[in-house]
Amino acid sequence: MDFNQTETQVQIAEMVRDFANKHIRPKMMEWDEEQKFPVDLFHKMGELGLMGVLVPAEYGGAGLGYFEYVTVISEVAKVCGSIGLSVAAHNSLCTGHILYFGSEEQKKKYLPKLASGEWIGAWGLTEANTGSDAGNMRCTATRDGDEWVLNGTKNWITHGISGNVAVVLARTGEPRTKSNVTAFIVERGTPGFTAGKKENKLGMRASETAELVFDNCRISDAQRMGEVGDGFRQSMKVLDGGRISIAALSLGIAKGAYEASIKYSKERHQFDQPISNFQAIAFKLADMATKIEASEMLIYQAADMKNRNVPMTKESAMAKYYASEVAVQVSTDAVQVFGGYGYTKDFPVEKFYRDSKLCTIGEGTSEIQKLVISREILK
Repeated sequence: MDFNQTETQVQIAEMVRDFANKHIRPKMMEWDEEQKFPVDLFHKMGELGLMGVLVPAEYGGAGLGYFEYVTVISEVAKVCGSIGLSVAAHNSLCTGHILYFGSEEQKKKYLPKLASGEWIGAWGLTEANTGSDAGNMRCTATRDGDEWVLNGTKNWITHGISGNVAVVLARTGEPRTKSNVTAFIVERGTPGFTAGKKENKLGMRASETAELVFDNCRISDAQRMGEVGDGFRQSMKVLDGGRISIAALSLGIAKGAYEASIKYSKERHQFDQPISNFQAIAFKLADMATKIEASEMLIYQAADMKNRNVPMTKESAMAKYYASEVAVQVSTDAVQVFGGYGYTKDFPVEKFYRDSKLCTIGEGTSEIQKLVISREILK
């Protein structure tokens, strides 16, 4: 494995960095305070190819691989975790599910709109009563001739209100039976499909999180993805890539907090010298740097395997687990480096601190990652 960044990665990093500094940094605290999801920003990112990073050019995407994708997500997250989260969810979940499991007709219909940023995508797996217990979901799809009738609610859905299209996992068999979940594509505006409660969150506040509500929502069988009962297997494969997304998001948050800490420690003087001269601060920075580099190695290992299309369930779970925990640790230490100023909104690390925690919960908690890892190593 070559650890040197390719010329493409360097160019992408520079492009994303410039875009983030121009279009995200000036507004991010306003969006955070108001819990505003800036839809127009995502249309602009679509023009740069950032909303279809992994989508082949034939479907209107950038046609890049996972190394470039990690670069995009981490560079955005270094500035704002909320925007990084939404870019990740759009690319890897809704768009990714259609890319990997949609029919050719479905790909041609939806991927160009998603890759261009014209449409925002949502992905509905989680429910209030079934976080990690997906086999017991209550949102159902019942066949009625050439149609399916959806009933139930999905919770904690990124872009649950603003998403133009959602990939929805619904139970089509009895609870806790094998192959009892099927995937469907549901467009906004379909009768019986509405948005529910918007969550008031600790962090990631500019990334919209809300319910999807289905009340006798009728869709054509043409909106089904894959075979009936194949939805859970599809979801697990989608989440393998999704774990790389959240790991990259975590990496960006950690790097943002670390870089802010380095800068501040050189500027802040106590006892007539910069606080970076004090071992208590220097050792914190050393720990941050080491953990970030270890995270990056795990992430790129998983990304390399994903690019080569080899099984990487264990590796992606390890990357997500470790990188997300490191994001929390590094952002916590960053607040400590800043001292009292780190607890105010005048400096960036309090936001990294709030945003980081979601990374240990979303797309599978740290505990679920350890469950996945342990099952893989004990096979």
